[in-house]
Amino acid sequence: MVSNQLIPMVIEKEGRGERAYDIYSRLLKDRIVFLGGGVDDNIANLVIAQLLFLSNEDSEADIHFYINSPGGSVSAGLAVYDTMRFLRCDVATYCIGQAASMGAVLFAGGTEGKRCMLPNSRILLHQPLISGVMQGPATDLEIEAKEIIRLRKRLYNILSFHTGKSEEQVVKDCDRNLWLEAQESIDYGLADKILEKEPAK
Repeated sequence: MVSNQLIPMVIEKEGRGERAYDIYSRLLKDRIVFLGGGVDDNIANLVIAQLLFLSNEDSEADIHFYINSPGGSVSAGLAVYDTMRFLRCDVATYCIGQAASMGAVLFAGGTEGKRCMLPNSRILLHQPLISGVMQGPATDLEIEAKEIIRLRKRLYNILSFHTGKSEEQVVKDCDRNLWLEAQESIDYGLADKILEKEPAK
């Protein structure tokens, strides 16, 4: 989903009339979900609702999840990730542009064998970032620090599971920004193939 932008409309002929859709609703008809920005609670809820709707419509057909995201909230991203894994249908993921940080976790969480990179797309792995200033009693800060470390370990565990890399290797690789181009993402185990052309329907 994309927020705060002009959203194009698509007009289709239906019988003797016409019907207008916003572009995202039209893509949804073809089982396409698009994440084109940062992951926050609002965007995550929209993506989750679309995934659940499509799974309810047809639990056998693939969902096609296109990702061009700089990342965002870990808790919001994990809600999307868990939903992807919860569904009975396969979720094919496509990295267009970039899948960075939490976006990389969502991309990697696609169905194995169906995680596709476009030729000039890239993935960024790194430690979870903390934004803002933490304030409060020392005991509360200690609790928050432990939660951040727990979430970081969870993310590393997820990446280890989907890549086949050891958790120790993932920890080492995420210590600093690790940018991976399409082939490097395949070599790392995050992606399965590079798509030059859209697959036939």
